[in-house]
Amino acid sequence: MSLFNLIAIVVSLTGLFSYINYKYIKLPTTIGLMAISILLSAFLIFLHQVGVDVRTTASDLIGNIDFSKVLINGMLSFLLFAGSLHINLNDLHKEKWVVVILALLGTIASTLIVGFLIYYGFHLFGFLVPWIYCFLFGALISPTDPIAVLAMLKSAKAPKPLQIKIAGESLFNDGVGIVIFLTIMQVVTNADIAPVEVFLLFIREAFGGLLLGFILGWFAYFLMKTVDDYYVQVLITLSVVTGGYAIALALETSGPIAMVMAGILVGNHGRMKAITEKSREYLDVFWEVIDEVLNSVLFVLIGLEVLILSFSRRNIFVGLLAIVIVLFARFVSVWVPIRCFSFFRGFVDKVVVMLTWGGLRGGLSVAMALSIPPNPYREVILTTTYIVMAFSVLIQGLTMQSVIPKGEIK
Repeated sequence: MSLFNLIAIVVSLTGLFSYINYKYIKLPTTIGLMAISILLSAFLIFLHQVGVDVRTTASDLIGNIDFSKVLINGMLSFLLFAGSLHINLNDLHKEKWVVVILALLGTIASTLIVGFLIYYGFHLFGFLVPWIYCFLFGALISPTDPIAVLAMLKSAKAPKPLQIKIAGESLFNDGVGIVIFLTIMQVVTNADIAPVEVFLLFIREAFGGLLLGFILGWFAYFLMKTVDDYYVQVLITLSVVTGGYAIALALETSGPIAMVMAGILVGNHGRMKAITEKSREYLDVFWEVIDEVLNSVLFVLIGLEVLILSFSRRNIFVGLLAIVIVLFARFVSVWVPIRCFSFFRGFVDKVVVMLTWGGLRGGLSVAMALSIPPNPYREVILTTTYIVMAFSVLIQGLTMQSVIPKGEIK
């Protein structure tokens, strides 16, 4: 099937599901679209079981879409840039140490905790997954997904300080998570790699991404300031995302971290100081539409991925255990930093619960799992990832409002 026909089918389904959700189901958009897609997938699987073989055609269709490349090397750059455009630099500065510690050390700690515990979880159900692949699973499931998190925050109407903590952390820790994942993947595929090389790879990816994003952001600000045409200014931001991400891939630095840094700088300097009010409105509308459309398409694709997965009873049980392990690791990796920071500043006790429950996993984790090369452990890692992600988006996302207290949170 041609690429155009694939895009046409997916976008058409997204439009239809959006209408059904808006008109009848009335769930938050991304959650509703994913739920409808999963129900459609389940219905096709049911038809297959009773002798109506529609699933094979649908599975072939979804199998033609390289979800990992579509998200990591396509949609992700646009979604991260759009999400970071409205992060206020002054607000982020107030929470900078909390965000940095949660995004960096929290993600590393969660990777180690999940990897250690899931090793015994896999073995409990007869999956003899080696340690290195368990830590690979820990790396891909530990970062909170900014796409899912930002969508949840919009619907939950969380207080501003909490939004900055959760959104700031999720925007950066997905980049950190990808870097950790790629680093462990290097160890998996190249057993002879030296520890020093692993460390240098991590530094190049993480800090190279920050530096590239800084350069891109200031370059875009300079260009936007020297022209007074909103079409050109919008195109400048678009070129930062497409060209900047391509440069990051070529330099083997973290594209996601570069896009977040560039988006914050463009949003706070280019968007607020370099352009007129009219241009700002056009820029905001453009990126809001990009964000909403790509988000919608992404969550439809996530729901349809069920068609190409294999769920056995053992897979489901280990997935349910993984949900508990991932939440526990998230709680520990949040509780320790917040506990340490509480000696210097005030936090309400419930902030740990909110940061734990609000740390959603989304399509990024599934995309990383799908990028694992074929091996005997790939299937169980992939299905476990999907079960954790589905619980995170559908259950945590829908119930987040109930754990947010009224009033401001420091």
